[in-house]
Amino acid sequence: MSDWFLYLIRTRAGHLYTGITTDVDRRFSEHQQGAPKGARALRGKGPLTLVYQSPAGQRSTALKLEYRIKRLTKAQKEALIKAQSPLPTDPEDIPHRL
Repeated sequence: MSDWFLYLIRTRAGHLYTGITTDVDRRFSEHQQGAPKGARALRGKGPLTLVYQSPAGQRSTALKLEYRIKRLTKAQKEALIKAQSPLPTDPEDIPHRL
């Protein structure tokens, strides 16, 4: 079974998009191309910048981590990006949105 990664992408307007994948480079390329497989939320929002990536374990853990990260405030996400530290292995260790 493949290991999963969580990533954050910054749009031209400064918005942050959170996703998970088994291949960050391929997925980021799909987003940049605006291809049918790229996220609709990112189409026309380029240039895009990959600002964070971290191993996220198996798919179920990655989904839980993604959910937790999406619930963080932008300031909390920016702190995560600035620290560039790996995510905790337990999604419960990520703080809930304040």
